[in-house]
Amino acid sequence: MAAASYLPSEDQFLCSICLDLFTDPVTIPCGHNYCKDCITEHWDISDRCQCPMCKEAFNTRPDLRVNTFISEMVAQFRQSAQQKARSSSSSSEQQVFKPGEVPCDVCTETKLKALKSCLVCLTSYCETHLEPHLTKPVLKRHQLIDPVENLEDRMCLKHDKPLELFCKTDQTCVCMLCTVLDHKMHDVVSLKEAYEGKKAALGKKEARSEEMIRKRQLKIEEIKHSVDLSKKDADREVAEGVQVFTALKESVERHLNEFIQTIEGKQNMRMKRAEDFIKELEQEIAQLKKRSSVAEHLSQSEDHLHVLQGVQSLNILHPSPTKDWTEVSIPPSSYEGTVVRAVAQLEETLSQEMKKLLEAELKRVQKYAVDVTLDPDTAHPELNLSDDGKQVRDSDVRKNLPDNPERFSVGNCVLGKQSFSSGTFYFEVQVKGKSDWDLGVARESINRKEAISLSPQWGYWTLWLRNINEYKALDAPSVRLSLQFRPKKVGVFVDYEEGLVSFYDVDAAALFYSFTGCSFNGNIYPFFCPGDKCERKNSAPLIISPVRVT
Repeated sequence: MAAASYLPSEDQFLCSICLDLFTDPVTIPCGHNYCKDCITEHWDISDRCQCPMCKEAFNTRPDLRVNTFISEMVAQFRQSAQQKARSSSSSSEQQVFKPGEVPCDVCTETKLKALKSCLVCLTSYCETHLEPHLTKPVLKRHQLIDPVENLEDRMCLKHDKPLELFCKTDQTCVCMLCTVLDHKMHDVVSLKEAYEGKKAALGKKEARSEEMIRKRQLKIEEIKHSVDLSKKDADREVAEGVQVFTALKESVERHLNEFIQTIEGKQNMRMKRAEDFIKELEQEIAQLKKRSSVAEHLSQSEDHLHVLQGVQSLNILHPSPTKDWTEVSIPPSSYEGTVVRAVAQLEETLSQEMKKLLEAELKRVQKYAVDVTLDPDTAHPELNLSDDGKQVRDSDVRKNLPDNPERFSVGNCVLGKQSFSSGTFYFEVQVKGKSDWDLGVARESINRKEAISLSPQWGYWTLWLRNINEYKALDAPSVRLSLQFRPKKVGVFVDYEEGLVSFYDVDAAALFYSFTGCSFNGNIYPFFCPGDKCERKNSAPLIISPVRVT
């Protein structure tokens, strides 16, 4: 019963050299079976006589005899396979080749779907054209695989054998003969093992690529978000600018109209006064003309009574005007100072609008506040720093400190610990009670061991106070500043990308000065110099203050 139900598989009758059904199978001493011609050819081209599978070596070449039992089993299996193939071929329908499938290379008119590809013929066959490979003894030895395209790429060009191994040394696919000739001492593995290794490596590369793609997609989103924020800021700035300039335009037009109305009002008053004088003079002229006409008529009369009565009536009815016009005049108009006063009023309006703008601007930059602390490794030996790193003052006593490269050796200066190479930041410093100080930002590359010149050329963007009320922006050239009030707290704002450094009087919400077009070239640090103590005249510390929105 057991023997009757046993169905041998094709793998049991395949030669491991030609990968086809045994032809004249022989058994060598180690127990493995091969086609007689295959093992003979293998030993002929090899310098050692060993089993291709288990690598057992033989001192002398074994005498090869056909294993009749295996030969009969192979014949029975081949006959059974042929009958099964014919039965399957006759009962199944031929399938027409579709896109994405491998076509039969033999069909001339309607291309049918290939069922197998032959690695010897390098041809793909449909069911009909595959039959000779299943029936003819010569073709039965050919190796058939599932249909694939570009069959020639699967054959060794040198030995005309299937590429079924992978040489890790040369990173190339090889055939069986390659392993005993050109790749004899190389590290050779099966295609499956190499495939699994490569697939794992590709998986890692794919994961790395996906991670890189994810990071770049996040960077794109970040850039888009930054552009959106920038556009919102730009739109807001344009809207505010339009509002301000519209208000200024309306203010200018209003002041212009008021100026014109003032001039025209004065002129109209003079014209009205002149018209009144002229009207009064014309009335007197008319009256005098009537008196003159009556007098002339009376002067020509010879009637004594008529003349006397007429003269008396003339004085009553037409009295002579008595107003003295010698002092009456319309002096030329004087408009001196009218334009100046109008412009002064406009200037006052502009000043009020500017104050509003500066207050709004200071509120905006205060949102970029950062926590700045002093770096003791950069402090000049005569400086005293508070434990919290927020205050610095001159001590007049030089401490014995390591002269590390970061430390200022000449100027009594100190840098903040925090460095900046992009973006915007803001900090505030209390300067109340001091007569000398320097504040701003400096490049990391500044010279800290020699006398320093505070200017952008040497990597400093600073503001200073000297002699209680002498303020300067140390630009190139320096700019003397005229301030209405001595500031108690100074705000420092930096926009790295815009190359901008601005200084504010925090309490007055006023702008001291702005450095523009700055070229920072690397890291920059907050910069502080409390000035010499000067016998306690300048002993108050510089204090880095917490920022509270004004």
